Amino acid sequence: MIRKLASGEYRLYSRKKNPKTGKRRNLGTFKSRAAAQKHERDVQYFKRH
Repeated sequence: MIRKLASGEYRLYSRKKNPKTGKRRNLGTFKSRAAAQKHERDVQYFKRH
């Protein structure tokens, strides 16, 4: 899940909420949306390999 920050950067969050905190895990901050999307694909790949 990608959200745009006030600073103009994009942050990748986990899809599920952390049950303990009720928030999503920060998986990285990126300058462009394309970079965030690429990293999200990489994360999904490594979850299965």
